[in-house]
Amino acid sequence: MSTLDGTALLDDGAWQGKVWTGSWTDGSGGTYTAVEPATGQPLGEVGRATPEDVRAATERAVVAQRAWAAAPYETRAGVLRRAGDLLVKNGEEIKDWLSRESGAIRPFGDFQVNTSAQECYEASALPSHPYGELLRTGAPRLSFARRLPAGVVGVIAPFNVPTILAIRAIAPALALGNAVILKPDPRTAICGGAVFARVFAEAGLPEGLLQVLPGGADVGEALVVEPAVRVIAFTGSTRAGRAVGALAGQHLKRAHLELGGNSALVVLPDVDVTGAASVGAWGTFTHSGQICMATSRHLVHESIVEEYTATLAAKVADLPVGDPYRDQVALGPLIDAGQRDRVHGLVTASVDGGATVRAGGSYEGLYYRPTVLGNVPADTPAYRDEIFGPVAPVTAFSSLDEVAALAGDTEYGLSLGILTRDVNAGLALAERIPTGLVHINDQTVNDEATAPFGGLGSSGTGSRHGGAQANIEAFTETQWVTLRGDLPVYPF
Repeated sequence: MSTLDGTALLDDGAWQGKVWTGSWTDGSGGTYTAVEPATGQPLGEVGRATPEDVRAATERAVVAQRAWAAAPYETRAGVLRRAGDLLVKNGEEIKDWLSRESGAIRPFGDFQVNTSAQECYEASALPSHPYGELLRTGAPRLSFARRLPAGVVGVIAPFNVPTILAIRAIAPALALGNAVILKPDPRTAICGGAVFARVFAEAGLPEGLLQVLPGGADVGEALVVEPAVRVIAFTGSTRAGRAVGALAGQHLKRAHLELGGNSALVVLPDVDVTGAASVGAWGTFTHSGQICMATSRHLVHESIVEEYTATLAAKVADLPVGDPYRDQVALGPLIDAGQRDRVHGLVTASVDGGATVRAGGSYEGLYYRPTVLGNVPADTPAYRDEIFGPVAPVTAFSSLDEVAALAGDTEYGLSLGILTRDVNAGLALAERIPTGLVHINDQTVNDEATAPFGGLGSSGTGSRHGGAQANIEAFTETQWVTLRGDLPVYPF
């Protein structure tokens, strides 16, 4: 629980009631209380930003970004490597905050810390990548295209996986010479905001290049409309993403949108049912289902659907649900009462529509029991809507044609899992289902810093995160340049 010099990241309390502008300063919106979902107890005071803070931050960022873009690429790479080291070395402290503020169990905290560090390490290689190409030309000149930093990047991150879903934009944007203004979700502004402020300051990032402004929708809107913010990286709900995309389009700027999902796990009849149910349980119930890639629909062949449903229900019936900071549990709390009520509303409406509760279906406080719904009709909310909670709807199918139609019958297109002994058949089936991510013989929740990530349709604007090519395209602009040795002669 120490930075590289042996001090804790946040124990000094300097972040309390402040926003980060290169130092801890007062936000013009006052403060609000961060609350621990598991207990309802306060975690501390967080500074609240306003649109006025966004304008001031942008002015600082524009100035700082010019010098940063001109710095030697080794300098940018070094900062990113040190940031990755700091995330690893302070992993226990960060996991504590993830458990307390976002409700993550310790293993999921491990995954977030390690993946976030890997995002920094991968980004540290970007500054040394080729940044242009020579172009053929019939004219007596040198013609080439080069990639230049976009300038100032706005990052709007959600509550559910607050470290990964922020750093996957912060790290490559900084590495490629941009400045970043981060608006974390107010519910996770400590682990998803203050932590990064401290990490990058400790890593040697110059002031003004990363600023952290927790706030509401007005702060996000200010980021989108601010003229000097040229790129928006947004992760969140489809409803909010549509608004961000529309507003960004009006202001002629790029918005990289990673939105919701309703991902299917297709279980073909040749699998081991017990193993398949374990895979399905992990895909649905990890982090209480509060993951955009969560397995939201279990499409199971009719010959094994009853065995699969019963096995799945038995696996989760006794899973411990509770406080992930103080107890060893499998599922922590949902983030707030609004999310709990939404999940329960989807469950009850689906039962009214013909689904049967095979496990769970109840809650205590913010702790929602892992729920298995059998015989789920395709017109019920649990089937058609993104649940974002610990609910596994199971629906039967009879043929490959039917399951291809069922899996593709959604506005979303984020992730797909197919379980089968015949991997070639699984791959052929995947080609019939529009989706950004495909996992043959695995569940739908997978993420690696080296892999392109993004969805189709209402799940977003494609792969704009992960992997060198996607990141370079996301956070740079292409400029065409020609060079001549002499002035050309024109007829006038």
